[in-house]
Amino acid sequence: MLAIIPARGGSKGLPNKNIKILNDKPLIAYTIEAALSAKQVDKVIVSTDSKQIAEIAIKLGADVPFLRPDFLASDTALAVDNYIYTIDKIKTESGIKINEFIVLQPTSPLRTSFDIDNAITLFREKNADSVMSYTEEDHPVFWHKKIKKDLTFENIFTEHLANRQDFEKTYYPNGAVFVFKVDLINSKKYYSEKSYAYIMPKNRSVDIDTIDDFQYAEYLLQKI
Repeated sequence: MLAIIPARGGSKGLPNKNIKILNDKPLIAYTIEAALSAKQVDKVIVSTDSKQIAEIAIKLGADVPFLRPDFLASDTALAVDNYIYTIDKIKTESGIKINEFIVLQPTSPLRTSFDIDNAITLFREKNADSVMSYTEEDHPVFWHKKIKKDLTFENIFTEHLANRQDFEKTYYPNGAVFVFKVDLINSKKYYSEKSYAYIMPKNRSVDIDTIDDFQYAEYLLQKI
């Protein structure tokens, strides 16, 4: 299966985060290494608009067949549009038709080749349209509220007072693994009636967006 690692150069929350040195190597290295080690991945490409990221990715063993155009690298660009562009360009330039692919964000350095292979296995066993990685929420989602400018509360859900153990478990996407059929992505959707969750533990579910996330990932990696 083709693995796409999206890694644009711009990042406002944590500048240059995709190549920021985490312990002893660039952040993106963890994802490239996991993808290359996965038994069910046969090609790894990095989708980037940055020549610097491209050079690092190639040294790490990934392919960068082309640079992402600027209109797909802005803060407002949708990830799904980049996936469609990347798949179409590969088909145009190589003549290879792609029916399925996996997206591995470089901001999930604790995701392993084990997770990649198991998610792909689930995808194929279920004949799924998509499989996405989720992890368990610590607190009931029904406790969440909006907070207005004057700091008063606004309910998102119908208020229901109960102890945490009385609520059913909920899960949220951790951003680590996305397996898609191209037909689903071409319809600009991630979910269908044939979408399934690949459940990951909390200690492999860090999604780096801020310096606090980065430092937490650094701490967890030092414990491995």
